Amino acid sequence: MENKNNKIPEFIYGTAWKEEATAQLTKKSVKAGFRAIDTANQKKHYREDFVGQALLELFEEGVKRESLFLQSKFTYSGGQDHRLPYDPNDKISTQVISSFESTLKNLNTDYIDSYLLHGPSASNFVSDSDWEVWETFENLYKAGKAKMLGVSNVTVHQVKELVEKAKIKPVFVQNRCFANQGWDKPVREYCLSNQIIYQGFSLLTANPQVVKSPSVSTIAAKLRVTPQQVVFRFAKQIGILALTGTTSELHMKEDLAILNFELTLDEMSSIATLSKHL
Repeated sequence: MENKNNKIPEFIYGTAWKEEATAQLTKKSVKAGFRAIDTANQKKHYREDFVGQALLELFEEGVKRESLFLQSKFTYSGGQDHRLPYDPNDKISTQVISSFESTLKNLNTDYIDSYLLHGPSASNFVSDSDWEVWETFENLYKAGKAKMLGVSNVTVHQVKELVEKAKIKPVFVQNRCFANQGWDKPVREYCLSNQIIYQGFSLLTANPQVVKSPSVSTIAAKLRVTPQQVVFRFAKQIGILALTGTTSELHMKEDLAILNFELTLDEMSSIATLSKHL
């Protein structure tokens, strides 16, 4: 699937919580075969500047910017620590512009493939502040600086409100995905029915019971893959664009190898049934 000239990735490498290892792991992920990198201008959980260091080295080694899908986020001050990428006393639209310009500098690029609102300011509706953020996002999109827009950590009500009222609709929704909540079924199914790509994170860490379950182990043994690969493949087949944050080069390669096999309807049903009883 494509949006204008930007290819939608098959898998995304997530750089949260990597700290000083961020640059090294970003380079390893690209060399392992990942072409999509997720970060945020939020030093509390990400080191976007270290991602940029890795990118600069990769560019110098011959990797083309246009071959990569770079995704970053604007984070409200409530989700930041003291290392803010903007003046919190500025109006919200100015904060977004400051954060975005800082992201471009951090990542050594002049555009971002995907730019997300890193969680709305309200719990279950789109606030006035969120609309100000989104309108600023729309201006970045119109200027060609943000090629696609999206939002993370949202409820189905917030996604619906954005789709119904925004001038530029979100291309992506990114949420933590819990098996015992139907793999975020309400949000995920709304996205599927409205041509929004659902990105799921914490697919393994949020669902250890699934990864360690006998049924998943049986499927993995039959296919000669790992239980983790089975979970990622299941996610792909129900319409989830997965993020992985593994620090293992072996696991990076194994994660990408889920594109080489498929689960049967019975295997899919087995995992879906297991998820309902957690």
